[in-house]
Amino acid sequence: MTLALLQTAAASSALAADGTAIAVLVGVFVVLLALGVRVAFAIGLATLATMSLSIGPVAAVTTVAQRMATGLDSFTLLAIPFFILAGQLMNRGGIAERLIDFAKSLLGPLPGGLAFVNVLASMLFGAISGSAVAAASAIGSTVGPRMMEEGYDRDFSAAVNITSATTGLVIPPSNVLIIYSLASGGASIAALFLAGYLPGLLVGGMLMGVAGVIAWRRGYPTEAAAGLSEIAHRFWRALPSLFLLVVVIGGIVAGIFTATEAAAVAVLYAAALAFAYRGITARDLPQILLDATSTTAIVLLLIAVSIAMSWIMAYVNLPQAIAGAVAAVENPIAVFLLINAVLLFVGVFMDMTPAILIFTPIFLPVAVELGMDPVHFGIVMVLILCSGRCTPPVGSVLFVGVGVAETTIAQVVRPLLPMFIAMLVALALVTAFPGLSLWLPDLLLAD
Repeated sequence: MTLALLQTAAASSALAADGTAIAVLVGVFVVLLALGVRVAFAIGLATLATMSLSIGPVAAVTTVAQRMATGLDSFTLLAIPFFILAGQLMNRGGIAERLIDFAKSLLGPLPGGLAFVNVLASMLFGAISGSAVAAASAIGSTVGPRMMEEGYDRDFSAAVNITSATTGLVIPPSNVLIIYSLASGGASIAALFLAGYLPGLLVGGMLMGVAGVIAWRRGYPTEAAAGLSEIAHRFWRALPSLFLLVVVIGGIVAGIFTATEAAAVAVLYAAALAFAYRGITARDLPQILLDATSTTAIVLLLIAVSIAMSWIMAYVNLPQAIAGAVAAVENPIAVFLLINAVLLFVGVFMDMTPAILIFTPIFLPVAVELGMDPVHFGIVMVLILCSGRCTPPVGSVLFVGVGVAETTIAQVVRPLLPMFIAMLVALALVTAFPGLSLWLPDLLLAD
């Protein structure tokens, strides 16, 4: 054990002093991505190659494995598999249909009403399930066919579904905000959850505005207006699903339970609803558990290798080098724009989980030094990286949305562009006005 510690310490000193380690780390990672290697394996192999420079491949395997295991040894991370399982139960349990019916009763009569329904239903379902992919799949497969039956363009419908599904990554409960809390060194999960509401609503509102203008110009049909009794009936049917947000967020903010305990409560509540709605039976549970386990394994592998890479990066002084270069820019506004541009570029090529774990330790200290609140920075970072979920080559939401709509990426790019611009405008507003993120946490969590 002592020998292993000495080897690790020696490796740390060697890596910190050896500038070639940075080139190996970055070079191997970029080359593997260019060759089409999965992000998790690219991160892991780049980390392993860098460590092997000093202590050899055998000892490097042991050291990297230890860092991966240690990184996952966190009570906070236990919330992620619970929220994933809750999302699977909601996706199968008939919850999406009730949320869509409620959204239709409110927004159906407006110009482009079904596009509005798609956005609002994605916001509600994404927030409840905590998964953009689940929202794109559930809402797209339900609202999408109805939109096409009413005369909406297939590619426009897909674009609305793809972009609106990402709002669930900002509106809590959100797994990526939990991961940011871990990467930031302890930013309050309750504050992050509350901070996500207004920016998430802003993005949804911007998407509705663009979709409404396009629908009005193309003359898409509207739904018949629902009476007050019908709206009340559909709201009552959707209320148990919506109440999950009150249970989870209210319990965390009130201090009744932690985020991890809230995730466990969400599983029990989602299971109860799914069985009550007769969306699932006992025979469906093994497959649901298998799907949740598979998704959890992918997410936790990304987290583990990203933590190992972050550790290596710290010892080769890469964060300090990047932070120093960014901090050398004297204008704070230029610094924020530079950080946003780098993260926007990163989000195109890297999944959100490793991007948050790797780049939060690099850019957060610079942002804090310039007066940016860690909670505000977390929301901005998530909003930036959300855009990458809608673009190739790693846009998982894009791939799901295109698959559900039975179209192609090439065809959906043009209608997706104005939606993408709306997301960037919302990002600019959230970045420029911190109160959009910090007003609710300051109001509800003030001492």
